[in-house]
Amino acid sequence: MNFSRRQFATALSAAPLLAAQQPSNPPANPQPRRGTMPEVPPFEAPLTFAKNEVPPKVRPFSMTQVRLLAGPFHDAQEWNRGYMSRLPADRLVRNFRANAGLPVQATPLGGWEQPDDGRRESELRGHFTGHFLSASAQLYASTGDESAKTKADEIVAELANCQKRLSGGYLSAFPTEFFDRLDARKPVWAPFYTYHKIMAGMLDMQRLAGNRQALEIVEGMASWADKWTAPKSAEHMQEILETEYGGMNEVLYNLAALTGNQRWAATGDRFTKQRFFNPLALRRDELRGLHVNTHIPQVIGAARRYELSADSRFHDVADFFWYEVTGARSYVTTGTSNGEGWLAPPRQLAAELKRAVSTEECCCSYNMLKLTRHLYQWTADPRYFDYYERSLLNMRLGTIQPETGHTQYYLSLTPGVWKTFCTEDHSFWCCTGTGIEEYSKLNDSIYWHDDDGLYVNLFIASELSWKEKGLTLRQETKFPNAGGTVLTIRAEKPVETAIRLRIPEWARGATVKLNGRSLEASASPSSYLALSRTWKNGDRIELTLPMRLRVETMPDDPTQQAFLYGPLVLAGDLGSQGLTEDLITGSNVPPLRRAPQIEIPAFRGDPARFLEPADQPLSFRTVNQQTAVTLQPLNTIFGRRYNVYWTVV
Repeated sequence: MNFSRRQFATALSAAPLLAAQQPSNPPANPQPRRGTMPEVPPFEAPLTFAKNEVPPKVRPFSMTQVRLLAGPFHDAQEWNRGYMSRLPADRLVRNFRANAGLPVQATPLGGWEQPDDGRRESELRGHFTGHFLSASAQLYASTGDESAKTKADEIVAELANCQKRLSGGYLSAFPTEFFDRLDARKPVWAPFYTYHKIMAGMLDMQRLAGNRQALEIVEGMASWADKWTAPKSAEHMQEILETEYGGMNEVLYNLAALTGNQRWAATGDRFTKQRFFNPLALRRDELRGLHVNTHIPQVIGAARRYELSADSRFHDVADFFWYEVTGARSYVTTGTSNGEGWLAPPRQLAAELKRAVSTEECCCSYNMLKLTRHLYQWTADPRYFDYYERSLLNMRLGTIQPETGHTQYYLSLTPGVWKTFCTEDHSFWCCTGTGIEEYSKLNDSIYWHDDDGLYVNLFIASELSWKEKGLTLRQETKFPNAGGTVLTIRAEKPVETAIRLRIPEWARGATVKLNGRSLEASASPSSYLALSRTWKNGDRIELTLPMRLRVETMPDDPTQQAFLYGPLVLAGDLGSQGLTEDLITGSNVPPLRRAPQIEIPAFRGDPARFLEPADQPLSFRTVNQQTAVTLQPLNTIFGRRYNVYWTVV
C-alpha cells in the first residue's frame, strides 16, 4: 500500500553435485471446476453455524498455552514488545478524538497517521491503532503482559467514548465523508480497509484479552457497515469493492461465528468481489495486474466463509489462490509482489524482478501466513508448513531491525539493495501495522493437535502446557543455527498419546532418538514421524535434521539462481559502501539512486564446486571466481548491501 501505487490496471541430495530444483510442489493440486459464483446466497446455517460448519482436522494450541524460550524468535518478540511500549496511548487515539469533536492535546503521529493539518493528511489515519489493538491482545495471550493489556484497555475505553459521540455505531479517525466519496466513486484511499483494521483489533481484544466493551464497539461498527451497504444494489456494491476493503468479509464472518448473529454473516457476503473470486473458483489464474495485498485478505475471508458454511466454491477460491501464488508467483524467500502488484504472467519471475526495486511487500507475507494456517487445519498436510517455515525464517525473522523493533515495507531482491526500516513515529505504513501483529504471535503455530495427539510443526525454542493431558512439552533448540531439536516431557502421570514430528522437505536422512536410543523409525521429507506411546516424566526426544546446500532457479531463466542452506535463503554480503542512516531509516523503498552504484558479480561453473563452507556458521564463500563473495542467511544481514539471485553461466 503505497501512496504512488494505489491503482493498478532443489535440492542437493547426498550426491556431490548440486541439482537445480523448482520450489517444492504445493500441497494442493488443481481440482475439477465446480462453477462460478455470480451471486452469493446468504448463510442458511442456524445462528450457531453448528450445522454446516466444517470441522477442522487439526487445531492450533492457544497462544496462552505456548511460551517462547530464549532464541531468535524470542528476541524478535521482545524487540517488538519494546517498540509497542514506547508508543503512548494518547497519541494512538488522538485522531479518533479529533474526529469525534473531543479535545486533543497529544502530539499527532506522522506518516500514514498524519491528521489533516491544512497542508496534508493521510486518508488511512487510524489504521495503525487497529493493528496495535490486535498486537496488544496477541502479546497479552503470548506472554501474559499485563501492561500491554492495560494500555490496550485504555485505548478501547477512549474509542468507546469517541463512538458514542458519533452516530449509528460509526468509529473512525476520519469523517464519514470518506465513505460518501466511496459511494460516489470519487477518489478516496480505502476507507473500508481502515475500518476493517479497527474492527479486527476490537474483536481480538475481546477474544484474546477478554474485553467485553470491545465486543460492544465492534458490533456497533458492524451495524453501521450493515446499514451502509444494505441499500446498495448488487451492481453498485461490486463497483465499491473495486476500492481496497481489507478483510471486511473475514472480520464480519468471525464476528458472526463469535456471536451467533447471522446478520453479520449476511453483511460479510456483501464483500464478495465476484470479478476476483469467479476465476479462482474456476481455477483460473487471472491475477496479473492486481494489487497483491488488496486481494490476499479477501481470500482469507473466503477461507473463513468455507469453514462456516461448507460452501465448496469458497474452498476452491482459497485453495487455488494459495496454490497459484506459492507455486507460480513467489520468489525463493516465499515473498510475492512487485511494486505491490502482480505485473507479469505466472512463472515469469525473472522478468518481473527486473521491473522495480519494490519487490516482496511484507504485508503480503503476513497475510499469506494467515491463509496458510486455514488451509493447513483443513488437511494437516505438512507441506503447508514447509512453506510456512521458509516464510517465517526469511520473510519475517529477517525483516525486523534488532533492538529497535522497527520493521520493513519491502524485502527487496534488487541486486545490490539493502534493508530499510520505518521510523519510530513518522511512518506507520501498512507493514508497520502487520509487523507489530506478526511479532506478537510468533508462538501461534508451533504446536497443533487433534483427538489422537499433537503435532510439532516448527522448531522454535518454546514450552507447551497441555493441561488437558497433564503434560508439558519443552522444546530446546538452536535451530536454524543447528539442524535439530530436543523435546523433553514433563508429566504428572503417564500419558498415552501420539507426538508427530514434522520432517521438512529439505531434511534428507532425519534421525530420532528416544531417551538416548536411536529408533529405526524414519519418515520421508514433507511428512510426519509419529511416535505413539505412553509418555513418562523425563522422556526425551532428540530429532536430527541434516541441512544441506541447495539451489533454486528462476522458472523463466535458469541462469538466475538462488542458494539455500536447509530452509535459509543465502545472500551475498556486498559491503556497506555509501550507506548512511538516512538511506536505511524512513524510506519504504531503498533509494538506490542516492547510493553509489556497485557491480554485481556473476559466477561461472557448477555451484557444487565454487561454493564451500566459510569460517562462520551457516556461511559459504565462492572460490575460483573472478570476485570472492561470502554468502550468509538473508535474515542476518542488516546495514549491508546484498544479493540473492545470481547469474550463473
